[in-house]
Amino acid sequence: MPSFSEKSKQRLATCHPDLQRLFEEVVKVVDCTVLEGFRSDEDQQEAFDTGKSQLRPGQSLHNRRPSMAVDVAPYPIDWNDWHRWYFFAGYVLGTARGMGMEIRSGLDWNMNYDFKDQSFFDAPHFELLKATSTSRLVTISPSNGEPGSEGDG
Repeated sequence: MPSFSEKSKQRLATCHPDLQRLFEEVVKVVDCTVLEGFRSDEDQQEAFDTGKSQLRPGQSLHNRRPSMAVDVAPYPIDWNDWHRWYFFAGYVLGTARGMGMEIRSGLDWNMNYDFKDQSFFDAPHFELLKATSTSRLVTISPSNGEPGSEGDG
């Protein structure tokens, strides 16, 4: 059975407990690695400057504590194997749904299951839209232009 490396565990620990629970389930079936959870303002600026994110510091769900976004890749990483990326995203989305979580993939920002209408591809990106493991339900609107809107990588 696959499991996370210590570095992946440390990165995942910076994320919302629901994201931690989700990816602890995912890794039992699909080997994967956590690339990033919480992102500092400096790291967010670098991601913006290099085109890896469309959001400036303070706008990304990666910039919250705990992080409401995580970048996870199927392992070993092959950036050119799009079939594998889509399979992985589908598995993550299905697992989340089964756990009662609402998440969004960086492969389908508008959440319409049409992958051809995307203008910004962020294959490893997943963000929590509705948290379940807190005493207070947190909902983030996916389309109101606030953090959590398209391009929140």
